[in-house]
Amino acid sequence: MTHHAANPVLSSSTYQPPRLVRANGIEICYDVFGDDRAEPMLMIMGLGAQMIHWDDEFCKALAAHGYRVIRFDNRDIGLSSKMSGGKPLTLFEVAKLRYFGTPVAAPYKLADMATDAVALLEVLHIRSAHIVGASMGGMIAQEIAITYPERVRSLTSIMSTTGHPSLPQPSRAVAAMLLQPQPSGYDAFIERFKQTWLFLRVGSFPDDEARDLDRAERTYARGLHPEGVGRQLRAILASGSRKKRLKSVTAPTLVIHGSVDPLVHPDAGRDTAASIPGARLLMIERMGHAIPISMWSGIVDAIARHAHGARAISQTVAGAIRAASR
Repeated sequence: MTHHAANPVLSSSTYQPPRLVRANGIEICYDVFGDDRAEPMLMIMGLGAQMIHWDDEFCKALAAHGYRVIRFDNRDIGLSSKMSGGKPLTLFEVAKLRYFGTPVAAPYKLADMATDAVALLEVLHIRSAHIVGASMGGMIAQEIAITYPERVRSLTSIMSTTGHPSLPQPSRAVAAMLLQPQPSGYDAFIERFKQTWLFLRVGSFPDDEARDLDRAERTYARGLHPEGVGRQLRAILASGSRKKRLKSVTAPTLVIHGSVDPLVHPDAGRDTAASIPGARLLMIERMGHAIPISMWSGIVDAIARHAHGARAISQTVAGAIRAASR
């Protein structure tokens, strides 16, 4: 497999280029930053977002804190397996769900995507990892922590939600933007990509705006799959609320959310933190539904410190158990 826009500053000892493995009955594309002996950290991306939306430099910064950072394409996106079934979602279906609780049909749910992630860890012979998820990736990470607690060393849920129906929903304009068909032509895709991220970031972030063309081109080169994005959106809506089940989460949890998120309301981050026992909430001023370059340092430090603290807690608990059994 060829790696688009390879990074020459990464040596072969600290970066393993993309490869495909079979896990949970599908092909999953992943790559790795950092030392194989370091503690594993699994990065899960959001709706319609390829693994490269965890920027290379962001992953390298986490790896520099002493983690083996693994990012991957969810099913139906990037270079992982494409699924089938499910019609394009309509505003009418979304309205029926919101106002009447009418379920949305879906070929698969977030629980299936959580099993994909755990199966990837299994193939890589990783018993447990620090799990970091953004947006839909945060929902998948929550599902992993609920269903596979033994796999989770720590949980970091970024700009995500419990899915509880009482939470503020995206505006009609935002919903309409999400449901717009993705352009297939190069020029139209590049323009839509830039406009979408300008909207999601909220405000002016020149470093990111300067990099949007490169990000869009890398995304386009790896392949577009609009039907897959539609199925992922159906998976979110068909999976319902995790709020009650999140009470069972035992992993040390950090919730990160932007104070001006236009897609997933800040209240959703507060609700996530309130629903998970002992969770800490980091609300970041001026952050929308994106992780701008200017905020990378603080966010990387927060994730790394949280994961390091979780290791210290687990070692203390293990020591207490050993002492008690003597």
